[in-house]
Amino acid sequence: VQLVESGGGSVQAGGSLRLSCGASGYTYSAYYMGWFRQAPGKGREGVASMNSDGRTSYIDSVKGRFTISHDNAKNTLYLQMNSLKPEDTAMYYCAGSAFWRFAPTTNPGDFVYWGKGTQVTVSS
Repeated sequence: VQLVESGGGSVQAGGSLRLSCGASGYTYSAYYMGWFRQAPGKGREGVASMNSDGRTSYIDSVKGRFTISHDNAKNTLYLQMNSLKPEDTAMYYCAGSAFWRFAPTTNPGDFVYWGKGTQVTVSS
């Protein structure tokens, strides 16, 4: 299994970015995927997750600003991030679970496959 993130960068507060995660060797329909982030000096935090039924889960701080989606044809997971804030600055990771959930979570313990991350920096 290989997960490769892209789309990170530096933006000003209020700006937008779309992260992508290309997956190879991973059958999304049998599991579920998510986005996590880790800021310097802080632990890894679940941001959003989505199962193959289209059910999603978001942490409160990104609700209404971030949208997770998946393109089955491209086997690619996305995270559209709007109205970015300086506190969104972090390394963002794509992750794949080892089982399917009816209600996806952002619990890191569910995820066994991880990408190397893409940096998002939001300046004020």
